[in-house]
Amino acid sequence: MELGKQYTHIEDILIPLHPGQWFTWSDTSNKVYENIRLIDTQYTIPTKEFLESELLKMQQAWNAQEYARNRASATGYPSIPDQLDEIYHNGIDSWKAVIKVTKDKYPK
Repeated sequence: MELGKQYTHIEDILIPLHPGQWFTWSDTSNKVYENIRLIDTQYTIPTKEFLESELLKMQQAWNAQEYARNRASATGYPSIPDQLDEIYHNGIDSWKAVIKVTKDKYPK
């Protein structure tokens, strides 16, 4: 899962399952399992239990990466080029000290 993608709906699980437009909704304002309609008959609609289980796994994976999203958006966390520059000019120990501040603020 990419850092910026949060899965919040069964549609987030359905879309990447197959290429192209393979399903639709009978009621686009009420996107519930019972309203999934198959467009491409070479595929089948997964069970509700499968979709809910996969959605839960993706949500748990998203939640487990909160520290990484916080670190990536922290103003004190230098960009990769700046980190490499720090290493080049001041050495690994200096780089570790710079990074430690943000890692301590947002632990795993």
